[in-house]
Amino acid sequence: MKLRPHEWLLTGLDGGHPLAFLATLGTLRTATLAWQEEPAPTLRWAIAEGAWRPVLSLPCVTDKEILLAGLHDQLKKMEEHPAFAVGDNLNFTETQFRSLAATAQSRYDVDPIMADFLSAFACEAAREEKGELLADTAFRTMRGAGHQHFIKTMRELIANTTIEQLEASLFSQWRYEETGLSLRLDPADDRRYALRWKEPSGDPCRTERGANRLAVEALPFFPVQPVGRRLETTGFTTRPRHGTFLTWPIWGNAIRMEVVLSLLSLSSLQEERPLRPELAARGIFEIFRCQRITLGKYRNFTTATPV
Repeated sequence: MKLRPHEWLLTGLDGGHPLAFLATLGTLRTATLAWQEEPAPTLRWAIAEGAWRPVLSLPCVTDKEILLAGLHDQLKKMEEHPAFAVGDNLNFTETQFRSLAATAQSRYDVDPIMADFLSAFACEAAREEKGELLADTAFRTMRGAGHQHFIKTMRELIANTTIEQLEASLFSQWRYEETGLSLRLDPADDRRYALRWKEPSGDPCRTERGANRLAVEALPFFPVQPVGRRLETTGFTTRPRHGTFLTWPIWGNAIRMEVVLSLLSLSSLQEERPLRPELAARGIFEIFRCQRITLGKYRNFTTATPV
C-alpha cells in the first residue's frame, strides 16, 4: 500500500478486534488533542496484512518518533486528571454524580475532558434495577470483585504505560508480553476453564498494555443516555433472550473525530441485519459485532464477526 508522507498505517491494530478498534479511536482522539492546528487528524481503514488496518493522517507529522512522542506526551497529561479521580469504580449515587457533573460543567470552557468522560460513565437520570446506584456504561467490565477496579485500572494504565508499549501495540503484531492492567475488553481476557490449557488462577493474565491505555481514550466516543427507565450506551444494543452486543463500522474515507462520533451513533448499525447498501452510501465498508458476556462477577467481550 502506498502511503503519503503524513499517513501512518497502524499495522498492530485489527479493525475486527474490539480492543484494537477502541485503541484506534483512542489514537485518533489523542492525536486530535495533541495536534490542534488545521487540518485536523483524520482516520480511514484499508485492507493490509489480511485485516482492516487504520490509516491515521497527521499533516503536520512525518516522523515516527515525533508521532509516538506526541501521543505519549498527550496521554501523560491525563495523569491525576479529575476525570479519573471520581473513585475506583463507577459506584455513583445520584447526589454524588450531580456534584461531579456540576464541577465538570463549571470548568468546561477551560477543560472539557472531565465532562467528556462523565458523559460516557453514567447519567443521573437512570438507576440500576436494584439498589440506589446509578446505571453505568456498557463498557464497565468490573466493579471491585477480585480486587479488579474499573477506574483504578485506568489510573494505573495512565501512570504506567511507556512509549515503547504504545509503539508495540500500534505497529507490531501483539505479543501480550505484559501482565495485569487489563480493562477486560480483549476477547483473550475470557479465561473460562473450558477454554484454557492451564488452570487460570495459576496462569497470569497477559495483556497489550499500550492498546488498553489507548482504549481508555476511546470512551468519550460512546456517551450514555437514558431511554425510558434504562441507560443505553452508544454502539450497544440488548436483545431479549439473546444478550448485549457492541457493533462498530469500518469506513473508507478519511474523516475527523467529529464525523466518527456521528457514524458510531447511526441507529441502522444496530439492526439485526443492517442494510449494507444504505451504509455503503455513507462510506461504511464493513460492520463488526461482538457480544458482551457476564462470567460470575466480571464481564468480557467475545470475538467479533462481520454482521
